[in-house]
This record gives sequence, structure tokens and C-alpha cells, in this order.
Amino acid sequence: MPSPNVPLTLSREQVEDLNRKLSTMRHDINNHLSLVVAAIELIKYKPQMAEKMMVTLGEQPSKINDSIKKFSAEFEVVMGINREKK
Repeated sequence: MPSPNVPLTLSREQVEDLNRKLSTMRHDINNHLSLVVAAIELIKYKPQMAEKMMVTLGEQPSKINDSIKKFSAEFEVVMGINREKK
């Protein structure tokens, strides 16, 4: 992925905005991981819940990936990074 060819200067507002978006991404990922931990704990103490909890467990990786993709796309726009489509 090509980086900008010139030095990049970000305004204070841009840095603050990226920081907010990074914070949101971290919060979202922590929430998804908390659901994974809670589901595993529930399964440990109530094995009969395993089938029901598999749906929750199965949804979390794609939600985490979506959070990372969203932040990455916003980061790349601000930083002027152009992805080459394959």
C-alpha cells in the first residue's frame, strides 16, 4: 500500500478525530471480546447453553474485523494512503 510521497501535516482536529475513532474501535473490540469471554464462562458453568452461545461466539470475529476495517479505511483517508485494488 503506497504511502504519501511528501511529509504529512495533520491539524490538531484531525489528530483528535483519529484518536476518537481509535478509541471507538478499541471500545467496540473490547465489547466483542467481552461477549466471547461471557459466552465461554456461561458454557463452562451451563454446558446446555453451548449451542445457543455458538451463535454469539460465531458473530464476534466478523464484528471485530468490521471495526478494524472501518477504522483502517478512515485512517487511510486522513493519511492519504491509497490502496491498490487487486
